Amino acid sequence: MASAASSIDVRLHALLGANFPDLRLESVAAAAVLGRALPHCRVRRLAAGATLFAQGAPATALYGVIDGELALRFAGVDGALSTIELATRHRLFGLAAFAGGSASSYEAVAQQASQVFVIGRAGYDLLMDGLPGFGRALMREFAQRHDGMLRLLEASRLQSAPERLSLALAQLRAAGRAEAPDADGCVLLRTTQAELAALAGLSRQTVNEWLRRLGAQGRIETVYGGVRLRP
Repeated sequence: MASAASSIDVRLHALLGANFPDLRLESVAAAAVLGRALPHCRVRRLAAGATLFAQGAPATALYGVIDGELALRFAGVDGALSTIELATRHRLFGLAAFAGGSASSYEAVAQQASQVFVIGRAGYDLLMDGLPGFGRALMREFAQRHDGMLRLLEASRLQSAPERLSLALAQLRAAGRAEAPDADGCVLLRTTQAELAALAGLSRQTVNEWLRRLGAQGRIETVYGGVRLRP
């Protein structure tokens, strides 16, 4: 039991340190708060394709990715899925619905085998009330994300299909899906046309057409398991 608690302690420390480097986590007071919060935290292991929580489900925790990747996505009235973000290592998510006591507006699905740190209500309250600077840092982080998301949504209304596709490819690179450049400087980006369509907010037919056009221009090559981006 002590070993399991120690493992969670290390993961919680790493998660908070990666997101809020200005917090004094090494102080005696911070260590005491983290120790009290630990019993209200746990680690969820997810197989590829497993759902962490569903769209419309009650929000019961704040989450952080330990390793792996989760797609945060929502279904529109027509049933089409749109990916908001690909959450990778140390990314926190789920705050808005959890803090507001509302149902989740999106679902979280593991894109690969993943581990997620789950901070329950009592643990969250202890961190908010007892860890100096945590509340302000958390609100600042999610306020910046909210502003960025609004800008992205506004831009997507005006962007053309190739611009949206380019943005989706950049998002995948930021999520760590790119392999190291080969001898020719080409980069393999691991993805599927379905995933690109969800990220870009386009139909699979439109994505396929633009990949074909970009391929004809020598900018992209569609290969097994993804696309090769040419320099």
